[in-house]
Amino acid sequence: MSEHLIKPIAHIKSDFDEKFGIPRQSLVVPELRAEIVFEPEYRNPDFIKGLEGYTHIWLIWQFSENLRTEVKATVRPPRLGGDKRVGVFASRSPFRPNGLGLSCVRILEITEDPGIIVSGADLMNGTPIFDIKPYVPYSDRIEDAGEGYTAGQWKKIEVIIPDEVSAVFPAEKLTALKGVLENDPRPRFHDDPDRIYGMSFAGRNIRFKVSEGVLTVVDISGK
Repeated sequence: MSEHLIKPIAHIKSDFDEKFGIPRQSLVVPELRAEIVFEPEYRNPDFIKGLEGYTHIWLIWQFSENLRTEVKATVRPPRLGGDKRVGVFASRSPFRPNGLGLSCVRILEITEDPGIIVSGADLMNGTPIFDIKPYVPYSDRIEDAGEGYTAGQWKKIEVIIPDEVSAVFPAEKLTALKGVLENDPRPRFHDDPDRIYGMSFAGRNIRFKVSEGVLTVVDISGK
């Protein structure tokens, strides 16, 4: 029996050039915009014919920066403080046997290339996408779904970006950045008010600190 190898049909073009700072789930920062760029052999409008009737799509993609030959049965989810273990299949950890990710994003525009402009993506720039499927509310939405250990943990924090620092971004990028920071990109077990963190966003370097539940951007550089 011959083995069927999957290969990318597209890549994502996003504002994240590194892993740190990317939202931990899709759609939690709806202001984020990204573009799905198809590989040449799939750059045919027939592949997405009818997609304009949907508002959301599922992306099946690869944790391309976290590929490992050795996979452990348990992981330490950040939501549990980094010191408790659960089974890898009871988590959303990127360290998985096949390194596959699943994200739901909103369709903003279907371009003539063709391509797809989406919002709410939690993918790093250049991430390979293996498949795209429409989100279907009657079967994909589960009203009584349990939350497990993530229940009650999605709390936003206050973000302060001084005017002189925020001036380097256009309004739409600044709103998206604030949304990212409100979800607190730090590891859950970090709580040092004097520590300066850095992340890359939209081609710039963002430096911030967190004290008493308030995240303050101290510097934006680059470009």
